[in-house]
Amino acid sequence: MIRRVLLSASRSETLHQLSVNAPVARSVVKRFIAGDTAPEAVAVAAELASAGLMSTIDHLGEDTLTIEQADAVREAYLELLAALAATGLGAAAEVSVKLSAIGQALPRDGVAISTENALLIADAAKSVGTTVTIDMEDHTTTDRTLATVAALRAEFPSTGAVLQAYLRRTEADCRDLAGPGSRVRLCKGAYKEPESVAFQGRSEVDLSYVRCLKELMAGEGYPMMATHDPRLIEVSEALAVRAGRRPDQYEYQMLLGVRPDEQRRLAANGEQVRVYVPYGAEWYGYMVRRVAEKPANLALLLRSLTSSK
Repeated sequence: MIRRVLLSASRSETLHQLSVNAPVARSVVKRFIAGDTAPEAVAVAAELASAGLMSTIDHLGEDTLTIEQADAVREAYLELLAALAATGLGAAAEVSVKLSAIGQALPRDGVAISTENALLIADAAKSVGTTVTIDMEDHTTTDRTLATVAALRAEFPSTGAVLQAYLRRTEADCRDLAGPGSRVRLCKGAYKEPESVAFQGRSEVDLSYVRCLKELMAGEGYPMMATHDPRLIEVSEALAVRAGRRPDQYEYQMLLGVRPDEQRRLAANGEQVRVYVPYGAEWYGYMVRRVAEKPANLALLLRSLTSSK
């Protein structure tokens, strides 16, 4: 129930405005958000790299309603990639892109616009020595998003895809995307979805995650396990061993500010760990969905929205 309420709140414009206008404790928000600008995000990526951690950087902004907004987000990514090039972080940092942010939801030509923008970002990423992972959003966009990923991989084979274990279709999608060279980030999922398309209970989602991961580990691609769940991390380790995979043939992914000690523990044990680094002024929806994934974070978020320090 709490999770459903929070996911609804993540789309509430009224709550968004109240939160954005509240005195925010920046020190708390920065636990989860790198900052408002590309240089701030790159600085966090550099700090992570010095600790032996990779990163994937996401420019926050999912409510793109005009082509001008889509163009602005595309330019923000090009600026970010130029900053990564200037600091030599291409080998340690990639970028994550939501297609809605670069125009997918625009009327008539949204898919074409977002795909073209994604191609431009992927081309810039390649010139920096890195790559792009296309984030997944609610289930109504899954087919369009996977079609764009296929178009990108035709020219940029290292393009990553994200699949959400709580969707009933995902086990089959993992099977389809587990081919040679494919990079797949498997997460549980953070959008409010109907029971007809998504598992609702925690145990159901966890079991689906394991089934999906088995498909990825058995394939010839590169699995990226996006989870903070200790049980799923243990399962991932066991499945990697069973599949005969070396540590350079898969990676763990975690969110900035969530279980940082575990991130460093895994890296110290020789595992590849990538940290999801969001930046930008449009942080509200992202923060609320993180709370929905783990409601214990609610007290932390509320303190960040009410503190004047």
